[in-house]
Amino acid sequence: MTVLRSVVLGCGSYLPTQILTNEDLARKVDTSDEWIVQRTGIHERRIAAPDEHTSHMAIRAAQAALTHAHVDAQSIDLIVLATSTPDNTFPASAVSVQAGLGITHGAAFDLQAVCSGFVYGLATADSLLKSGGFSRALVIGAETFSRILDWTDRNTCVLFGDGAGAVVLDAQQQPGTPEDRGVLTVRLRSDGRYKSKLYVDGGPSATGTVGHLRMEGREVFRHAIAMITDVVEDAFKTTGYTAADVDWFIPHQANKRIIDGSAHKLGIAPGKIVTTVDRHGNTSAASIPLALADAVADRRIKRGDLLLFEAMGGGFTWGAALVRW
Repeated sequence: MTVLRSVVLGCGSYLPTQILTNEDLARKVDTSDEWIVQRTGIHERRIAAPDEHTSHMAIRAAQAALTHAHVDAQSIDLIVLATSTPDNTFPASAVSVQAGLGITHGAAFDLQAVCSGFVYGLATADSLLKSGGFSRALVIGAETFSRILDWTDRNTCVLFGDGAGAVVLDAQQQPGTPEDRGVLTVRLRSDGRYKSKLYVDGGPSATGTVGHLRMEGREVFRHAIAMITDVVEDAFKTTGYTAADVDWFIPHQANKRIIDGSAHKLGIAPGKIVTTVDRHGNTSAASIPLALADAVADRRIKRGDLLLFEAMGGGFTWGAALVRW
């Protein structure tokens, strides 16, 4: 008996041209390349130009994904844009992406789950495709976190960067076996008791301002590995897979110590980890699709590979997905 799966047809990415190195940051705040690399693994990050908005980057990533998938924009009837840094309070930046791609049909909306946004977006699009209401979707993660950073706070401004990544999902009948292509499972979690650990101190309702990102870094690190491990193990239990079955581990690119610690606890070999945090920094909802596109571009990922995505973000929110390429 066949089942409907959301199969990834292609992926794409976009990074701003401006590179901000650790040495550049050391001239702005009391920090150093050694301090940043030792604690985060980050060497550089990209910063959007003043006239470059989240939707602009999302459009570029979407166009790259459509090209890679060999499909026309007019075949897309659903756009889910994961972002915490939209162009405007409203409308959703997704409708700007829709217009920028020349699409006038279907549905487009933003989704906000901070760094877990892409995993949440994948789950949302997967459910809508499997409902039969839509046939082909763009799931995009795009962020301009440079707009909400306090550039005098060395504990946060060194961590984040800008960028966008996208995937094209197609609803397809699959045999209904563990070897099916597409999204096999997505597991999601949140716990609002931890809101104060990672948040932005502004917003339309609370302050009428955009605000700046605030984070208790040690607390986030303390919770991250346990939460990530829990949700990944749930994904394994749901599908019957184990860490040994994973071909590529593509985590949210927040901090190399968290990535390595999570992989070690899960029993995933270092050679299976896709890492871009050294070049991109933490791009929040964009980090997983950016890392995915990087590994596809250099042909590490091959047809039939089992991919493990995971992320944790402000809220706290966290989630994991198993996808067969």
